[in-house]
Amino acid sequence: MTTKSPPNTLKLARGLILAAAGLSMALSIGIWFLADDKLAGIFVGTWVPSILALGAMVLPNQTK
Repeated sequence: MTTKSPPNTLKLARGLILAAAGLSMALSIGIWFLADDKLAGIFVGTWVPSILALGAMVLPNQTK
C-alpha cells in the first residue's frame, strides 16, 4: 500500500510564475518580429519584470 504525498504547491507556483514570464517574453519577441508591431512588442515585454516581481512578492523566500 502506497501513500500519496501532498503536491508541492510552492514548487508548482514558482514554475507557473516562471512559465508565465517566459511565455510573455516569447510573445513579446513574436509580436516584435513576426507581427512587426514594435510598440505592442515593447508593451508585452514590460510584463516580464512585473510578473517576476509579483512572484517575488507573493511567494515566500526560502533560504536554506
